[in-house]
Amino acid sequence: MKKAVIIGGSNGIGLSIAAKLVSDGFHALILDKVPPEAGALMKDGDYTYIFCNLLNDNDATLKTLADDPEVSCLVITAGYGRVCTFESLHVAEIRNMLTVNTVSVISALRIFYDRLLAKEGFDCAVMGSIAGLVSSPLFSVYAASKAALCRFIESVNVELEESGTENRILNVSPGSIKGTRFNGGENDSAATESLAEEIIAKMKGRELLFIPDYEKTYKGVIDRYNADAHEYGKHSYRYKLDSGRAVSRRGVRVGYLSGTFDLFHLGHLNLLRRAKEKCDYLIVGVHPDASHKAKKTFIPFEERMAVVGGCRYVDKAVPSCREDSDAWDIHHYDVLFVGSDYKGTERFMRYEEYFKDKGVDIVYFDYTQGTSSTIIRENIIKDTLSEIKKKENE
Repeated sequence: MKKAVIIGGSNGIGLSIAAKLVSDGFHALILDKVPPEAGALMKDGDYTYIFCNLLNDNDATLKTLADDPEVSCLVITAGYGRVCTFESLHVAEIRNMLTVNTVSVISALRIFYDRLLAKEGFDCAVMGSIAGLVSSPLFSVYAASKAALCRFIESVNVELEESGTENRILNVSPGSIKGTRFNGGENDSAATESLAEEIIAKMKGRELLFIPDYEKTYKGVIDRYNADAHEYGKHSYRYKLDSGRAVSRRGVRVGYLSGTFDLFHLGHLNLLRRAKEKCDYLIVGVHPDASHKAKKTFIPFEERMAVVGGCRYVDKAVPSCREDSDAWDIHHYDVLFVGSDYKGTERFMRYEEYFKDKGVDIVYFDYTQGTSSTIIRENIIKDTLSEIKKKENE
């Protein structure tokens, strides 16, 4: 059975490409964060859905697919961007955009690279962007992510040629694609069907670059850019502003939680992991001590800060404020995470009232059963006392 891997194939142009490949006799392996909106395009048996978040490590899954001899096609259409001023981008959004659009794509191509180097035919296409080929103010980080990807494909195709293989990576760099949700539109397979057919034909023809509507629209765009890049950039800036496409809203969800994190254990790790899954940028406030619980800490504050800050799920560790509501005045987070045992308490009922007009959600998590700093502390004290008594009896 012929198989094709489509990363980002659950909607838009990715889904249309998957459907076209299915009609050509392939079984589509669709990797995405959500299941495909197949509808009438494909039957259940035509495809297999595999969860994939390009912000996470997907190496093991991709390695398994790259080693499957029945897989003979890789298409990557995943990516996202936002038209806005650079100052409107949170640092988390910058990192995430570069990770999804560039780092994860190049990493996936590296995992499949042995298939591309082989003498056997292997089809491959990757979604770049016209924004990566010209000046793109108000689209700066997205353009940077796609520019890096476009130059990478251009460079690696030379390496493929010099290696003697006939395989190539097709760089598909559209200006805009109707029938997708990329710029706030709606999915419309009728609008993307013919483009999907063109992409597949050019991919199988081992072409290097495909700019849809090039002769009609984008040849003139690129010519104007090459003639005067600065003037072109100013025109692009004004056009985006006048069209109302630029937005100033924050494009990431910032989360916050606080804790003592003494004797760091699995429950702490689970809390941080679950919080990170529900936000893009996680700030963790670390209490200087445990006096609010009338307890002492075993681990010094600076070391607890270092442990929490070194966790892969934490974007920033900070000294906590006396109240989590005070922390909002500093960090302006969108969601507050806390253990479910605080739900209904006077303190958090007060928080819920305070955050009503601030757009902040409070998410209550159940604690990991069977482990806690309190249990560990009690066991340490119990074992210590037992050792003391043992020595006294010797």
